[in-house]
Parts: sequence; C-alpha cells; structure tokens
Amino acid sequence: MKCERVYFFAHPEQELREVEWIHYGRYLDERIKGKPTQYITKRQEFYGRDFRVTPDVLIPRPETELLVETVQRISPPNPLIVDVGTGSGAIAVILGAIATDISREALLVARENGAHRSVRADLLTCFSDNVFDVVVSNPPYVPLKDRAALQREVREQEPHLALFGGPDGLDIYRRLIPEARRVLKSGGLLAMEIGIDQAIPVRGMLEGWAEIQALPDLAGILRVLTARKP
Repeated sequence: MKCERVYFFAHPEQELREVEWIHYGRYLDERIKGKPTQYITKRQEFYGRDFRVTPDVLIPRPETELLVETVQRISPPNPLIVDVGTGSGAIAVILGAIATDISREALLVARENGAHRSVRADLLTCFSDNVFDVVVSNPPYVPLKDRAALQREVREQEPHLALFGGPDGLDIYRRLIPEARRVLKSGGLLAMEIGIDQAIPVRGMLEGWAEIQALPDLAGILRVLTARKP
C-alpha cells in the first residue's frame, strides 16, 4: 500500500484493493518459501534508522548495535573511522565512517544508504600505514561446519560471503587484526563483533595490543571485542 504504519492506526476501516491483495499474495508466497521479510520489503531498521537491504547484503541485526554503541562511547573526538566489510553500510552511516567491502554489489547498496565515502577493497589492503583512529568491523564469523544448523532463511538467502569465516569462523580475524594494527595510529581503537565462543581464540590473536575488552550483548553472549594499538 506504500503507507506509513501510522496510517493504519488512523484508518482502521481501510480495505485492500484487488491489486494490493495480489501483491500481498505474492509476498506471502515468497515468505513461505523462506525469503526473509527484510528482503521482501527491502527495508530493515537499525539503530533507529531505516536501511535498504537486498540479497547482496547481510540483514543488520540488533546485536550489532552494541558494536556501534561501543565505538561511539570510547572513540576519541572527531575520529577518522573505517568500517571493514560494510555490507548495507549501516555501521558506516551511523558512525560517519569510510566504508569498505570486497563486494561491488554490497557497496552499491551501502552508497544508496548514504555511505558515500566507500572503497571496494579486500579488508584494509588499499590504505596507508598509521592513518585511522578507529577500525570497526562485523566480519563473517560463522564456521562452515555450522552451516546446516543455521535457520533456513539465513542459510539459503543471505550472502555466504558475509556469513562464513572459514572452517572455524576465524579466517577474517586472522587477516584483519594485523592489517588493523598497520593502518591504525598509535593508541587507535579496533572494535569487532564476534560470534559465540569466539572471544578466547580471537583475544589470543591480539598479543601485543593494549586495553583488550570483551563486552556481552543483552543475552549475555560476548559479542564485541575491543583493543588499542600500543
């Protein structure tokens, strides 16, 4: 119907026209077949803002808001931030960060969402040394061995490039952490989302970093790991 939700509270008598019933039936059929609602409506709310999403990008999750809140809380004033693996661009837009992604299609979505400072790159390989105040990332961290246990909507619909981090889920962290150390200024912040039971192995990759912290989400799962370049 292309109406705001408040319209239906103001007009409870509203009936669907025939063409609207046809669209609804088509969308319902897609949902029954496992297509996520967000890919049907092409919208997802994140951190109080509405973002466009397509099957080329991961659907932003509420848990990732902790990553954004953490960066906002402990970053220096007016930081230069880079968001690695930006996907929809939600993190980059909210934090005012430079966005990077290896996927050309994902970057098109991110730019449409307002991530105008964006670069197609494999992690941080295109940046010089000692330039950023903050590196933030929600990387692919699902182990390939857990693929069968994922919800059907996730396993069959969301981009595998944004989901899976190798056999143990840690492949991107192994590359990202040394690259982040190279591009961060002295005292710069690295903030990453992590999966269940990944705090200990990822923390083990941060040898030589300072102020390492693991923060739990609302479910009590360690979800965000932060560290500073000495």
